Amino acid sequence: MEPSAFETGVLLGVLIGEGHFGGDGKQPQVTVRMHLRHERLFGRLLAWCPGSRLYGPYHHGGRSYFQWMARGDVLRERLVPLLDALPLGEIDEHVFERYQAMKVKYGL
Repeated sequence: MEPSAFETGVLLGVLIGEGHFGGDGKQPQVTVRMHLRHERLFGRLLAWCPGSRLYGPYHHGGRSYFQWMARGDVLRERLVPLLDALPLGEIDEHVFERYQAMKVKYGL
């Protein structure tokens, strides 16, 4: 299912607001960690990014959350092109710097 322009905007907003851009030392990954009450949104992220994964629920440190992760083909073929098409540096300089650092570190 290809997301609509609105759905793509929601996806990008979630990534800008909640996304972590990094990796495990071997491969890049984008991670979103949010409270259990956002389970329906995580379902949408899975539908919009086939190949991404949802982990959890986790309960520790007084928090209950899911963790969504995109790496491998879904990261390279879906998320990187979407983020590269945005003027991230103009929207959020901090997110832009983290995203660029991930790309440099992992040769994206």
